[in-house]
Amino acid sequence: MSGVIQGFGVIAAIVLIGYLLGRGELLGENARETLTRLSFYVGTPALLLQMLSESNVSILFSTPLLVSALSTFAAAGLFVLVGLLRRWNIRRTTIGALCSSYVNAGNLGIPIAVYVLGDASLIAPVMLFQLLVMTPIGLTVIDFSQGGERSSAWLRILAPFRNPIVICSLIGVGISLSGWRIPAPVLEPITLLGHLSVPTVLLAFGISLRGSALPAAGAERWPVLLSVGLKSVVHPVIAWAIGAGLFGLEGATLFAAVVISALPAAQNLFVYASRYNVGVRLARESILLSTILSVPVLFAVTALLG
Repeated sequence: MSGVIQGFGVIAAIVLIGYLLGRGELLGENARETLTRLSFYVGTPALLLQMLSESNVSILFSTPLLVSALSTFAAAGLFVLVGLLRRWNIRRTTIGALCSSYVNAGNLGIPIAVYVLGDASLIAPVMLFQLLVMTPIGLTVIDFSQGGERSSAWLRILAPFRNPIVICSLIGVGISLSGWRIPAPVLEPITLLGHLSVPTVLLAFGISLRGSALPAAGAERWPVLLSVGLKSVVHPVIAWAIGAGLFGLEGATLFAAVVISALPAAQNLFVYASRYNVGVRLARESILLSTILSVPVLFAVTALLG
């Protein structure tokens, strides 16, 4: 259980530093926007290119990943269903659906996989699935439903492929499938830039908390509470039901699938929301509350299945 404590400790420390920087206005008025753009255009694409180019994409085809994929689509689908019934904006509903299902597999999932599950490779399939399937789907929907000037059908179709995150993910997978390895002199600066991804996201997240209202207050209350409830409770329950009931998983395999599904919403969703200027508060508060709630949830899962 030390992995849970360590993972949350790292996140909390950097978010706190970001909050203090924002409170003192030490980085200027546009610090949050600058950091999110730095992560979106530089840090995250570099990280994904490096990680995916060195990954074995064959791990995408496994029963535990199928459990994760089905439970992810189910949790996201429930939010979309409510959004359609309540006639919420399509772009905001997309952000909410991602917050209801997209787990923090990177900076929190890796230490938990190491210290709780005993194998860091268990988180890799979920990371790949989210990067190659969930992110392109979510960003494509946002791109296609974006208002403003009307563009041609071709420009809308190609819009996701102008996204640096999608581009670098596809390049990374292509390199992995080809069996080629990026030469060390080229890989080193890419890796160094990739190290910007997580800290810039967390610092921007902390800065955004300055002067914000209490979580789940105001007009975003119900979308936030819905996404947090789906992410923190419904998602792991669905994963358990699919894993045990549909595929007959048990023991360590089932435990790993449920633990991964119980991880909170990922911080990079805040970057996407900020970049497209949609559902920023929904993303911020869903991430914050699901991260807080995931502590007792992970302890409960460990007690019941570990």
